[in-house]
Amino acid sequence: MSTTTVIVVIDGFGIGAMPDAGALRPGDLHADTCGHVLDARPLRLPTLGALGLGLVHPHPDLPRETELPVAVGRAALGYPGADTYAGHQTMMGADFRRVTVARLADHIDAVTAALTAAGHEVVPHDGLLIVDGAVLVHDNLEADPGINWNTSGRLTDRPFGDILAIARTVRTVAPVARVIAVGGYADAALTHFVRPGEGGTTGLDTPASGFYRNGGLAVQHLGAELDHSRQLPERAARAGIPVTLIGKAADILACEAAVRRPAVPTADVLAHTVAAVRTGGLIVANVQETDLAGHQQDTDRYGRLLEQIDAGLAELLPLLSRPGDRLIVTGDHGNDPTIGHAFHTREYVPVLIHRPEARGLSRLPDAPSLTTIATIAARALALPSGGSSGGSSGGSSGGSSIAGEADFPSPSANPGPANPSPSGA
Repeated sequence: MSTTTVIVVIDGFGIGAMPDAGALRPGDLHADTCGHVLDARPLRLPTLGALGLGLVHPHPDLPRETELPVAVGRAALGYPGADTYAGHQTMMGADFRRVTVARLADHIDAVTAALTAAGHEVVPHDGLLIVDGAVLVHDNLEADPGINWNTSGRLTDRPFGDILAIARTVRTVAPVARVIAVGGYADAALTHFVRPGEGGTTGLDTPASGFYRNGGLAVQHLGAELDHSRQLPERAARAGIPVTLIGKAADILACEAAVRRPAVPTADVLAHTVAAVRTGGLIVANVQETDLAGHQQDTDRYGRLLEQIDAGLAELLPLLSRPGDRLIVTGDHGNDPTIGHAFHTREYVPVLIHRPEARGLSRLPDAPSLTTIATIAARALALPSGGSSGGSSGGSSGGSSIAGEADFPSPSANPGPANPSPSGA
């Protein structure tokens, strides 16, 4: 039977600020999502501790040793800012170092012209656009300024298909990494929740609108053009390996052959992940609620979610016991709920790798990019490299079915990703 690789992404789980974290907000140099959540109150995280979290982020509440066969290290993000979409695409092997950062206001004429040509009525409003009297096109205020744009609408006013159609038109002229279509149930008209952001941006305060609280949220992420055939999920699928994308990963990763299990509640994401292990192959699961707790600046909720994730990881570990199986736990950026704002924070993330066939602990050097996750997974799944697989992801050499310390190449050994993202879309 073939091996199974499970990548669990704890969304917004950073372990300390990167050196350039203060470039936009000087206070972010003090960001430490993991440490500050642990400081808030005692947490029971026995599985994360056994996987080596305390070795990459020392803390009095985390053990400094483990008996599990793990390789542990940390990774820099390898892309500008701190963004879930760019983080996941980088993690799957894309080069997002050249993502364009742009305010909607600087491209308002081009967006208006594209929407008007598509038959929509467009009205400017306080630095954003109101389309067809109901849907807002605006800067995303939950990521670093200029990384993403949103099209947001109440599902009581327009079906999600209409909101998505507007987003697709915006995507044709947007230079940013991501245009996000969002439909939900708000507490009032969306214009009541429009506010200025940092860096001259204007947008919808989505958490304040009630979209996250009221249920029924519909989201689709439209990314800049990428060669997804060279990304990890497509490479695995072409090699005949089952691919399952769970939680937010089901929304933002491309792979036509993948089984998709979108979910937001952490219990659902974990249950889907356990069920997918029975099928095997490549499983990528994103636990989104930690990121939402960071946006809400709710440290207590973040801690409770970490405990829930820890229990889910404890259930997963016994299911991944064959030589070559991998459980990889990581993050896509930080989201420190104590830092004083509701933005993502630019932090290193943990890379915790459980390797059943190995002996003892391996401490690994810092990786320069999240593309190292694609390298680790490709080697564990014995994916062919180079032209036979449509190109390596993140510098993976592939070909090795049993991975050891070479899973985590040093910066000098990692040639970098093979499919750069265009600066426009």
